[in-house]
Amino acid sequence: MSDDPASIHGSCVVVGETGVLIRGPSGAGKSELAFALILAGRSGVIPPVRLVADDRVIVTVRDGRLLAAVPDAIAGLIEVRGIGIRRLPFASEAVIGLVIDLAAPDGARLPQPEALRTVLDGVIVPRLPIAPGADPLLPVIALLTTQDASP
Repeated sequence: MSDDPASIHGSCVVVGETGVLIRGPSGAGKSELAFALILAGRSGVIPPVRLVADDRVIVTVRDGRLLAAVPDAIAGLIEVRGIGIRRLPFASEAVIGLVIDLAAPDGARLPQPEALRTVLDGVIVPRLPIAPGADPLLPVIALLTTQDASP
């Protein structure tokens, strides 16, 4: 584990056993996507989803795996635009298995293979770049519930 864990601006949820780190500029919809995934998990569209962290995520490497954790001060809190800060059940940490980059300049209808992974603290992680202005929910659910059909 790193001696000085990095705190990044983002949100994280755990979908089933997969930690999903959501990054993007301020106002891109990180909290909105996290909450939409939680609701999708509650409805059975995807496996159950729990909040890990919203706004700030502590990222560390342990045993070659990238971990996301919540800073104590914001544990269980998420911003819901229009109503403010809400409290939810949360997971204290998750193994990051997917990175979603909102408003990504390399987001495309058919992204290049190199855009579909990223390296964080030396760990390669699958990545989904979402183009600026695009609704991320359907592509994220599709990625979590379907298999790649590329040759």
